[in-house]
Amino acid sequence: MKYFLSILLIVVVVAICIGFYVKPQDEATGHLIIGTSIVVGFFILMPMFIYHRWKDKNVKDYMLTKESIERMQNYQKDNKL
Repeated sequence: MKYFLSILLIVVVVAICIGFYVKPQDEATGHLIIGTSIVVGFFILMPMFIYHRWKDKNVKDYMLTKESIERMQNYQKDNKL
């Protein structure tokens, strides 16, 4: 999955660069290439990246709950210099 995301990111960036390169000669095709690569980046690459980064994480570890605040306060008290 990591390699697929890296390759897809490179493809999107290269497509955007090609779109800007083609745009002075044929404006409609340049806009089409740039727009398509932006859509792929936002609707395919971004959700896959977010899923890949969060698939094995527990959301409760990142939420501020009463227990986590107490744990932080106790940690600060125990580690004072």
